[in-house]
Parts: sequence; structure tokens; C-alpha cells
Amino acid sequence: MTVSSHRLALVTEDNERYLALLNNLQLPELEVVDNLADATIVLAAPPQLVPSLDHASQLEWVQSTYAGVDALLNEALRKDYKLTNVKGMFGPLISEYVLGYAISHYRHFNLYHSQQRNQDWQPHPYQSLSGKLIVIFGTGAIGNSLANSVKALGLVPIGVNRTGIPPKQSAFEATYHVHEAKLALSKADIVVNTLPNTPETVGLFDKPLFEACHRVLFFNVGRGHAVDSGALLSALEAGNVEHAFLDVFIDEPISQECPYWHNPQVTVTPHIAAISLPEQVIEVFAENYQRWIDGYQLKFLIDFEKGY
Repeated sequence: MTVSSHRLALVTEDNERYLALLNNLQLPELEVVDNLADATIVLAAPPQLVPSLDHASQLEWVQSTYAGVDALLNEALRKDYKLTNVKGMFGPLISEYVLGYAISHYRHFNLYHSQQRNQDWQPHPYQSLSGKLIVIFGTGAIGNSLANSVKALGLVPIGVNRTGIPPKQSAFEATYHVHEAKLALSKADIVVNTLPNTPETVGLFDKPLFEACHRVLFFNVGRGHAVDSGALLSALEAGNVEHAFLDVFIDEPISQECPYWHNPQVTVTPHIAAISLPEQVIEVFAENYQRWIDGYQLKFLIDFEKGY
């Protein structure tokens, strides 16, 4: 029996769905194996792969089903393989999350829902999103997609990144270096963190940064490590932040004792702002697999040193 030159193991939350999609694609020279030790390629959700990573003795390439690969960047883990993530699919989903909650906040939808239960007919003044300034930390695929989406509704998108240079074909009205972030925040109405978890972003949103804000809506859809929790809670109390919408946290799930749960100025969501849809992930994998067998550079290759 001929052994395929490329053997794939699945370590995801929905192996059956991925297997069905792979069977439909019928990728050349690819065999799906059950034993991780036989695999040369692994399609995986990073947190699920970590406990068994060392079992993959023939591993050459891991295609992450997530954009975030933090779990595999731990210093204690091996890094003798190529690691790629997925991009380009999360921007629209992040946009829906941010705009959905922002519109609901400014138009008082939750309040009207409560009033309906009490048969209370009481209109309230509201604000339009048009003309509001939104500062987006991170000008990559997700940040730029969000900038395009909000611009369509009349918001003014401002970018913050580590260079101060706008990306090509940028939707941002202006782009600030992260060291100049306070200037951007001083006029912000909405602030969104889309940054990855790197040594430079840990604790970025600290007391001085929040103090530059004035009654902003703050969204964290990047990584939990970017936010100093104590500083955020103080900013909420002081009025620098009017409401925080938090989808990512340092530890997930957050503990039952976490003060976020019972703070009326905080909305907690369980890391669902943008999920990896198998149908989209498999398209990325299929294109990368073709590059792999043809000997070309893989797309979305992660630099283990940089963390992205």
C-alpha cells in the first residue's frame, strides 16, 4: 500500500465538519490520519493542540483554525515546525460586534426592551453614530475592515499602530504611532483594541492611556493581556470610559469572582466576537496546502519571535 506523502491530523472543536469539508475538496496526495504521531500536517485549534503537541513526532506544519495562536507561542513549547493562522475572515464579524453594540448603546435598545416588559411608553433622546470618532488600535486586516465598515455609517476611523504609517489602501482618516495614542484618544467617542498578544501590547491600556479618554465606549476584541483590569475599572468609575464591551480576557473563562460580571458599565461576552467558521478556514487551508505541495511560501506564516 502506498503511503501518502502528506498526512493530516485534525485537532479541532468540530473534526467531523472539517473531515466532511476535506472529503468534498479531495486535495491531492493528502491522507487524513487519526494518530497524531503519523501526521506531517495538523489542522488545529491551538489550545486543543498544546497538550499533545509533542506527540506529533513527524510534524512539519500546523495550520491554526484561529487568528490567535498565543497558546502555541509559550516559551516551553517546541517551535520546530511552520505555523500559519487564518486571516481575512474576521473583519466583517468584528465589525458586526462593534457596530451592533455601539448602535444598541446610543439608541437605548436595551432600555426600550426593559420598558416594553413594563408597558412603559417613554421615548429617550439618542445619538447617531454619524460623525463620531472611532480610534482603532491595530491597522491590520481586522482593523482596516472595521475602518471600512464604520466609515460607511459616517464614523471617522483613526488608526493606531507601532509605526504611525497607514497601511496601503487604508480606510483610516489618520494613523498615529502608538506612542502618540493619547492625542487620538483625546477626541475619541469609541475605542477598539484589535491588537495581537505581543510583549509590546501587554498592559498597553493602562491608567495614563485611559485618563486620556472622555466618556468613550471601549471595546476589547484583541487580547485580554492588553488591558490593565484595575486601570479599566478605575476609568469606568471616573467616567473616562462610559461602557466597556469585553470579549477577550487574560484567563478564560473569567472567574465567578471577577468584578466585571456585576458591573453595570461592563458587557462580558465569551470570546464570540468573531469565531472561526469551518467553511472559511478550510478555504485558507486548501490554498496553503497547494502552496505547500508546490513548494511556495505559505500564507499567514507566523514569526515565533514576533508572535504574529
